[in-house]
Amino acid sequence: MDIHQLRIFASVYRNRSFSKASEQLYISQPTISEHIKNLEKGLGCTLFDRLGRKIEPTGEADLIYPKALQLIEDLEKINDLVVKSARQIKGKLLIGASTIPGNYMLPLLAAAFRDVYPEVSFEIIIADTRQITDMLINHDFYVGIVGASMESKILAYEPFQDDELVFAGEPKFFEKAGPDSLNLYEFPFLLREEGSGTRKTMEDFLQKLQIKVQKMNVVAVLGSTDSVKQAMKAGLGTSILSRRAIMEELDNGSLMEMRLGEEMKRSFFIATHKKRTLPSHYRAFLEFLEKEENSAL
Repeated sequence: MDIHQLRIFASVYRNRSFSKASEQLYISQPTISEHIKNLEKGLGCTLFDRLGRKIEPTGEADLIYPKALQLIEDLEKINDLVVKSARQIKGKLLIGASTIPGNYMLPLLAAAFRDVYPEVSFEIIIADTRQITDMLINHDFYVGIVGASMESKILAYEPFQDDELVFAGEPKFFEKAGPDSLNLYEFPFLLREEGSGTRKTMEDFLQKLQIKVQKMNVVAVLGSTDSVKQAMKAGLGTSILSRRAIMEELDNGSLMEMRLGEEMKRSFFIATHKKRTLPSHYRAFLEFLEKEENSAL
């Protein structure tokens, strides 16, 4: 028994006629008859007595008819509910993000999205890229924005916005160093923790310059971009981190950057689980992010 058979049964019962049911449903009369026969066979009873050109419902048909109408109505309500849900953009968006997008990008984007869809609220979980990746794999949330692609067999990645890392510190560290005489091994250096997308990008870049992190004068390993920035401002050491994070300090001169050759560029990625189906408000948010990215290009 399926809902299509129930719709045919209800039409035949209501019209007391195979031909009228055929006209109403735009289905050929032989097909109508075949569906009723299959339904009768499945239920193990006769639903209509064939009396020449007339048919009459049996007692079993009288019993089934109101139940069939209820099932059909319930199915239509489900369809309406799904359609309505797809059109409504409301509810909480739980987004995971690594430090830079979580602190410096998503707040502005969330505000702009809520201007369009005021019934949406946000909860942003900020951790390093490795932790966000693990949480996505464990289905703790639907969407993450991270600074490196990991576990690509499980997660899907879409490029989001670009970022630039810079080597910076208090001006005192660079007073005697010219752009052609920089020796990173001589500077006190602050590292992000293992699992940080910033650290991974930095290590890849330094490897190209044949600089070994293990031989650098690392004075501290810190768990967030902000802690690295505060330590830099306190004069503890130099570091490589996102320009977005220290834009204000570079502008006011409390921190200074020095070039290490070519620019250290990286991309952020929107990460989703390949086996998860996104709710409508998440799909709307990702479409919004894509438009924002395109408008920035």
